[in-house]
Amino acid sequence: MIDKNFFFSYLDELYSDAHCELNYTKDYELLIAIMLSAQTTDKAVNKATAILFSRYHSLEELANTDIKDIEKCLAFLGMYKNKAKNVIGIAQRIVNDFDGKVPSNGDDLLSLPGIGNKTKNCYLAEMYHEPLLAVDTHVQRISKRLGICKEKDDVVTMEKKLIKYIPSDRLIKTNHQIIWFGRYFCKAVKPNCEECKIKAFCKERH
Repeated sequence: MIDKNFFFSYLDELYSDAHCELNYTKDYELLIAIMLSAQTTDKAVNKATAILFSRYHSLEELANTDIKDIEKCLAFLGMYKNKAKNVIGIAQRIVNDFDGKVPSNGDDLLSLPGIGNKTKNCYLAEMYHEPLLAVDTHVQRISKRLGICKEKDDVVTMEKKLIKYIPSDRLIKTNHQIIWFGRYFCKAVKPNCEECKIKAFCKERH
């Protein structure tokens, strides 16, 4: 396993300003954007939400629109029909059950359509700076390549190991940095191994 201090120092060198790349201006916009980001890129989500939130300016409007109209806004995203259903479902639940306010409680968030543990953690970390970790495909790949987690580990096990590995005071920052490292440097295909300063620790170095 790579030495954590060396790893964190390298991440700070590469991506000192790593942050959430989803665009939003309201709490529900963030929640919906994170939900939409499953199995697609943040760039594609930002394109979709720019269309969606320019047409529907409130949760009430989203809750009462026709699903076909939402589908048109999301048509270029993967699983867009199911995601359109979740957009309306989330809006309806927040309006009807939470007085129009996105809940800040993890269990309440998980009760919303299409909201799983990763989305819940992403939302609470970004909106309320809670020290939570989102294990996406990039985090999974990097943590396995560097031996922080094992190939057989499921997402829950990986989350526990990473929370133990990363100090809580830099958990959110490091989470974003690992995502950026996987997104822009240590890619699934053609990773930038030649310029990588930690390739000696990688189990899949090319």
